[in-house]
Amino acid sequence: MDGYFYAVLAVGLISTITCLVAGLMKKAPNDITILSVAAVELVLLVYLVGSIIRVIAGERIAGEAWEFWGYLATALMLPLGAVYWSILERTRWSNFVLAAVGVTALVMAARMNQIWY
Repeated sequence: MDGYFYAVLAVGLISTITCLVAGLMKKAPNDITILSVAAVELVLLVYLVGSIIRVIAGERIAGEAWEFWGYLATALMLPLGAVYWSILERTRWSNFVLAAVGVTALVMAARMNQIWY
C-alpha cells in the first residue's frame, strides 16, 4: 500500500461519515457535505498527478495499465456526478449519494493499488 491509498482512505472515510451523519439528521446537502466530496476529488486528482509522474519516471504498472487508468478515470468522475445530483435534488437522500462517493473511491483506490503492484 502506498501513500496515495492512505490519503484516499482517510479523506474518503471522513467524507462518508460526514455525509452519512448529515443524511441521518435529515439535512439537505450543504457546504460541508459538498466540500467533503470535493476533498475526495482533490485527493484523487493528486493520485492522478502522482501516477503520471511515477510512469514518466519509469515505474511500471504490474497489472494491466488500461485497467488502472480506467479505475482512476471512473473514480474521478464519481464525485462530479454526485455533486451534480446533490445540486439538482436538494433532499436528505442526496447526502447518502454523496456518502457513497467516499467509500466507492476507497474501494477503487484499493483495487488500483493492487493493479499497480
